[in-house]
Amino acid sequence: MDFQLNEQQREFQQTARRFARDVLVDVAKDCERTSAPVPDEVRRQMGDLGFLGVNIPEEYGGLGAGKVDALIVLEELAKVSPAAAFPVFEANCGPAQTLLYHGPEHLKTRVLPRVCSGEMMVSVAMSEPDTGTAMTDLSTRAEIRGDRIVINGVKRWCSGAGHARGYVLYCRLADRPGAAGIGAVYLEKDTPGLSFGKPETFMGVRGFHNAEIHLENVEIPVENIIVPAGGVRDLMRSFNMERLGNATCALGIAAGALDVALDYTQQRIQFGKPIVEFQAVQLRLADMKVDVEAMRLLIHRAAQAAEDGLPSLMDTSVAKSFANEAVRRVVAHGIQVMGANGYHTDYPMEQKVRDSWVWGIGGGHIDLQKVNITSEMVGRRFSQR
Repeated sequence: MDFQLNEQQREFQQTARRFARDVLVDVAKDCERTSAPVPDEVRRQMGDLGFLGVNIPEEYGGLGAGKVDALIVLEELAKVSPAAAFPVFEANCGPAQTLLYHGPEHLKTRVLPRVCSGEMMVSVAMSEPDTGTAMTDLSTRAEIRGDRIVINGVKRWCSGAGHARGYVLYCRLADRPGAAGIGAVYLEKDTPGLSFGKPETFMGVRGFHNAEIHLENVEIPVENIIVPAGGVRDLMRSFNMERLGNATCALGIAAGALDVALDYTQQRIQFGKPIVEFQAVQLRLADMKVDVEAMRLLIHRAAQAAEDGLPSLMDTSVAKSFANEAVRRVVAHGIQVMGANGYHTDYPMEQKVRDSWVWGIGGGHIDLQKVNITSEMVGRRFSQR
C-alpha cells in the first residue's frame, strides 16, 4: 500500500497547478463577477492539456490514465474555483462517465472524443421541480414509438443547462412505477422542442450556469437510450463517480482555503508578531490540515479501489459525507483566523465559504450518504416511504 503519488500523477499535479495559476485564476474571477461559464476557448485549452479525458480510454480520445489521476487534476483546479473546474468535473466524473460505462458504442465514439478535445461539454439532467432525492419518482416521460423516443417534461438544477452541447437525461422510459420505469437517454442542445429556463442565481459556485430544461415533444432516435427502463442500479453505479468528483471539489476548496489561511497568518502582524505565533491560530490551522488530509485519503482510497470499474457505494458515501462536512469546518476556521479580512470580498476566503456549502446538498445530500453507509453495513436498503 503506497500513499505517495507516482511520477505520472506528480506530472499531472504540476501541469494542473501551473494551468490553475497561469490561466484559471483570471477565468475564475470572471466567472465569479459575471456568473458566466468557462469560455469555450479555455475549455479547449483544457482539452489540449488532456484534462478532459484523463480517465477516458485512448480509443475515445482520452489519456487512458486512472481515476486517482483524474481527481488529482480536478483538485488542483478546484483549489482556484470549482466553477472554473466544472468542465473537468463533468468529463472525468460526471455524465461523460455514464456514457463511457453504459452508453452504446455509437454514442461513445461520437461524443467522447468531442468531450476530450474540449469541443463540447456533456451535462446531466436528473432532478425535477418536484423530485430531488426521490429520483424514482421522476415524471419526465420518454415514450418509445417505433424507432423514435418522444420526451415531455421539465428538469431542474441542471448544471451546464443551455451551455453544454449534450445531455444525459434521466427519465421514465416505461409505464412502470418507481425504479422499474427509470432509465436514461442522450440528447443534444439543438434538438427541436428542447429549451432552457433563466439561469439560477446561487449563493456560491457562480459560473455553473444552472437552469431548468423544458422538453416538449422532443424526438430522438431509440438508439440514444443509454440505460433502458429498470436500469437505475447501473445509473447509480456510474453516479458514484460523480459523487467522488463532488467530494474532490469540496477537497479543492478546503485545500485552497488552507493555503490562503497559512499564507495570511504568517504575514498578518498583531501585538508585534505574525498571528501564526498564537496557539489559538495554530490549533485551527492544524484542524484544517487534518481535515484536508483525511478528505484526500478517503477520496483516493475509493477511487483506487475502483480502478478497473466504478467506485462502490460504501466507499463513495463515506468519502462524500466526510468531505462535505469537513469542507464547511475548514472554511469556517479559515474565515475565523483571518478575522474581518476573511469576511471581506477583497480576500478569497469569503468566496470559499460560499462555494463550500453546495457539495453537501447536490449529488445526494449528506444525510442520504449516511443512510447509504448504514444500509451497506447491515446489508439491506431502508425505505424512505
